[in-house]
Amino acid sequence: MSGRPFILDALFQATKVVPGVGPRIGKLLEKLTGPRVVDLFWHLPSGVIDRRYSPPLRSAQAGQVGTFTLRVEEHFPPKRQGLPYRVKCTDGTGWIDLTFFNVKGDYLEVQLPVGETRVVSGKLEFYSGYLQMPHPDYIVREEDRDQIPPVEPVYPLTAGVTQKVLLKIIRAALTRAPELEEWLDGPHKQREGWPDWYAALMAAHNPEDAAALSPEHPARRRLAYDELLSNQLTMALVRQNQKKQKGRVLAGDEKLYQKALAAFPFELTGAQKTALDEIRADMREPARMHRLLQGDVGSGKTAVAFLAMVHAIGGTGDGHGCQAAIMAPTEILARQHEHNLTPLAEKIGLSVVTLTGRNKGKARKEILEKIESGEAHIVIGTHALFQEDVNFHDLGLVIIDEQHRFGVHQRLQLSEKGKLADVLVMTATPIPRTLTLTLYGDMDVSRLNEKPAGRQPIETVLVSSDRMGEVTDALARKIAAKERIYWVCPLVEESEKLDLAAAEDRYHSMKEHFGERVGLLHGRMKATDKDAVMTQFAMGELDILVSTTVIEVGVDVPEATVMIIEHAERFGLSQLHQLRGRIGRGAGKSTCILLFSPNTNEVARKRLTTIRDTEDGFVISEEDLKLRGAGEMLGTRQSGLPAFRLASPEFHQDLIATAFDDARLIIDRDPDLLSERGIALRTLLYLFERDTAIKYLRSG
Repeated sequence: MSGRPFILDALFQATKVVPGVGPRIGKLLEKLTGPRVVDLFWHLPSGVIDRRYSPPLRSAQAGQVGTFTLRVEEHFPPKRQGLPYRVKCTDGTGWIDLTFFNVKGDYLEVQLPVGETRVVSGKLEFYSGYLQMPHPDYIVREEDRDQIPPVEPVYPLTAGVTQKVLLKIIRAALTRAPELEEWLDGPHKQREGWPDWYAALMAAHNPEDAAALSPEHPARRRLAYDELLSNQLTMALVRQNQKKQKGRVLAGDEKLYQKALAAFPFELTGAQKTALDEIRADMREPARMHRLLQGDVGSGKTAVAFLAMVHAIGGTGDGHGCQAAIMAPTEILARQHEHNLTPLAEKIGLSVVTLTGRNKGKARKEILEKIESGEAHIVIGTHALFQEDVNFHDLGLVIIDEQHRFGVHQRLQLSEKGKLADVLVMTATPIPRTLTLTLYGDMDVSRLNEKPAGRQPIETVLVSSDRMGEVTDALARKIAAKERIYWVCPLVEESEKLDLAAAEDRYHSMKEHFGERVGLLHGRMKATDKDAVMTQFAMGELDILVSTTVIEVGVDVPEATVMIIEHAERFGLSQLHQLRGRIGRGAGKSTCILLFSPNTNEVARKRLTTIRDTEDGFVISEEDLKLRGAGEMLGTRQSGLPAFRLASPEFHQDLIATAFDDARLIIDRDPDLLSERGIALRTLLYLFERDTAIKYLRSG
């Protein structure tokens, strides 16, 4: 089979085909849900209105939503502007006023004729001792009572679309939903107690009560698993295709590699050795390497990256070497790599160049010539490496540092500058296993979970911000002992919305206290100014560096032993962990002080307690996922995290892991999805618009 199955065609039409959707509503829906009918399916209710409350009026309670059968007794038009129009009704046990503002009396006389019976539903209130229902949600004849849903779903809205209109549109859209062949594994579906796809969709849009809104409800779990399976199956197909891609065998030069190992003043950890064994084994294979190196702060990723580059530069083992490139997300991190890698490379006779947006004119031209001629063995850079005029002589290995800051397309874009180049991506942001599967399911993963020998544990203490004076006084003792201090603030300048200490204000107050040996670093500074400040701090010309989170990743000053994070309750756990990782890099004892507001809420306090009690980044990341959710934890736009509509990584971690295993088993048994279940799975991929994965399949 090829192309989207005919049975899905009606779902991929524009929403304008749904009754009630005109040009204006269509534009609003596109912003709220998406442009097609299927997008309405994935817009699930966020609440319910239970209309089943129906006691006699004499015992009805204010604040409840209820449904009542009433006889209309009398109309009371307003005596002056601003008063409501009242319609007095009874059920035989008590009285109620239906009240309306800005509604014409003749319309209400048609809707609520005196002497006739109507079924009304809405919220009850008491006003001046009288029971009333302002603007009932429903007014119907007795024979039309079934038009009032006993439990009504409540959907997230956008300006210009009312709840009633959206409910009507989604109900109309759902009539187009087909019953599809089952793509789930039968025994797994049975064990979970999941309904068929069609039944799950209908149940999710027709919740029986508030419990049906839970991500753990069988209907919602079924739909979440379908979305996750489509995601994991797509990545399994991409991975399968990558394994088929012709690469080049890079055997490496063992003499050069051993020489590089000897250049390090320390022995590698067991985790580093294991990761290098995995990376080098990949590079010796004829297929292209696509591997993630995931390491906690201070675990030694840079050393692994350097040795991987040395292996690539050693080439095919017959004297034909190639180049390696490492791309960093910021100028600071690129310069940090330059500072760390150049001395190591020079010890073994390799040439290093660095290309960033700062390089202009003649200097840039010289760097480009070295890259194109092959004179540069190792190329370090930022996004500047993507530019068209950057041509490599023979790029064999691409390393992307802090991958979550780049999109997948950027990873591929740089790798295409080489001839069948291997790709190694690195992140110092520990990510829970389930999110690793979601973000990097198409890659093999190596983890660094040990710290190099000699690293001192970091003492982390929580201090209320009303004791800031004590903290400032204690810094004088640290400065006298020739220790250096980071002071991190969340904002660059004062904000009216957030009552936070700005970095510039803190810098000035520190300068008043400690004199000229205080520096300021923030993201709005020019690259040259940032580098100058970092160099001053690294060389010991500054004692205190007041900074925003631009120092979160990569900055390495072994003499820095104190990290103060102001308004720590405003940061996520993973970010706090990254910031703390800037200290504890030398032989001295290090301390991280988390200054928090006395009014900090319970969730934020739990976050701070977690960071105080453990230095294990992977434990911290799991807790961060539970407390904040994936999007906020990683920053969805920066992380490349798929925008799930039905699945929640924080609630459905077990489903992600199961979908990962299921997808790999499917591909092992039926690599082209040609079996009965395979064809149903093709429908699943089309349903969730994973069309790119289909191109990797043979037609059946």
